[in-house]
Amino acid sequence: MIRPVAVVGPTATGKTALGVEVARALGGEVVNADAMQLYRGMDIGTAKATPGERRGVPHHLLDVLDVTETASVAAYQRQARECVERLLAAGTVPVLVGGSGLYVQAVLDDLRFPGTDPDVRAALQEEADERGAGAMHARLAELDPAAAEAILPSNVRRIVRALEVIEITGEPFSAHLPRPGEPRYGTVLVGVDRAVDELDERVNRRVGWMFQAGLVDEVRELERRGLREGRTASRALGYQQVLAALDAGGSEDDLAEAAAATARATRRFVRRQRSWFRRDGRIRWFDGATERLADRVLAELGP
Repeated sequence: MIRPVAVVGPTATGKTALGVEVARALGGEVVNADAMQLYRGMDIGTAKATPGERRGVPHHLLDVLDVTETASVAAYQRQARECVERLLAAGTVPVLVGGSGLYVQAVLDDLRFPGTDPDVRAALQEEADERGAGAMHARLAELDPAAAEAILPSNVRRIVRALEVIEITGEPFSAHLPRPGEPRYGTVLVGVDRAVDELDERVNRRVGWMFQAGLVDEVRELERRGLREGRTASRALGYQQVLAALDAGGSEDDLAEAAAATARATRRFVRRQRSWFRRDGRIRWFDGATERLADRVLAELGP
């Protein structure tokens, strides 16, 4: 029986290269599970695999959104499941690769998406703008402690969404969260991580490379395409910091601070990713620093 493989874990651990190697070995194809890599033109700042790095392996769900569009987990769920099922029907192994935990979960678990009410959401967003994320998170903690525990106090968008669901359904938002069981399609989950100090250093080097490789010019080009109008894309790590630097004048010092701020924010993000994925007991974990890592993973996967 053909089973998909999901390669997950924090940023900068080596998931992209491992996913390609696993796909090559299994005759598979990669399905992107990084929310920011859905966007056309967001290449350097998302460390999107170049055509050369893809080594001839077909990649799906890359470059499917304009930066003015808002990424939607519900839309991604539909598209990714269709892609996975199409590959399985063709006898091809889907290899899901990415660090966006909710997106991975949307494909593999029974994650449902209650309807929306634009008026309710607008009112909650206005209240959040006036009162701040902390006050809204405190209200969520009163109404649904389980949801408040799962949502960061700084994540205004998810807090507003949770409160919207509570108001329009009369049910706790946590009632709609997935309860991991057997992953859909019999998927095998492979986690890649590294020692904290090593990963921090890899993040620092990656951010330095991004700025040297032309991230600022990439942001300027995307700004012309409407990046600032995109609610999701404009907040992506690196892009958000460069836009702020350009607003401040775009001097050498401004851009140096943008690079430092990007590295700090990415290191914090890595810790949140690690916490998210480590809660999932179905994941088989591997050290990204292991020599011949793909061989080790493939041996663990078995026939």
